[in-house]
Amino acid sequence: MEDLDQIHALHSLEETDRYNTLGIPKDKEETRLVCEGWIAENTREKNNRFIFVVELAPGGQFIGVTGMKLGKETYRNAEVWFKFHPDFWNKGYATEALRKLIAFGFDDLHLHRIEAGCATENTASFKVMEKAGMTREAHTRQLLPLKSGWADNYGYAILSTDKRTAN
Repeated sequence: MEDLDQIHALHSLEETDRYNTLGIPKDKEETRLVCEGWIAENTREKNNRFIFVVELAPGGQFIGVTGMKLGKETYRNAEVWFKFHPDFWNKGYATEALRKLIAFGFDDLHLHRIEAGCATENTASFKVMEKAGMTREAHTRQLLPLKSGWADNYGYAILSTDKRTAN
């Protein structure tokens, strides 16, 4: 909850909402409820969601959030997402965070497959996924209900057996 103000500010920006299906929160209370849900998920004994605040190593400055939602145990898969403040776009932070999230999924949770998706017009996000070693597997028509209307989605995935990128 110590990051509530920064998370609310991040979720309230038009730039970060453009390709997001959640929409801008109506007030800080709505963001607080979302954060409380994340905390509750992260503290369950057998949770299926992990939410992480992303901070710069020197000083701990908040720059974004990222998360993972596990699928059915039988499939050993998960879906990942990320959202960064525009001041930190195009600096490699999202790629670094996604690589760490992928490593967590494979190395710690022993997953087989990790997936992600983004609007086809969201070039920055799909470049992050590609730099992190994910492969585009799908183009789904009009899947995402964005503020601008229905948007097509690119589906990406990486397998535990795929080569992971280091840089």
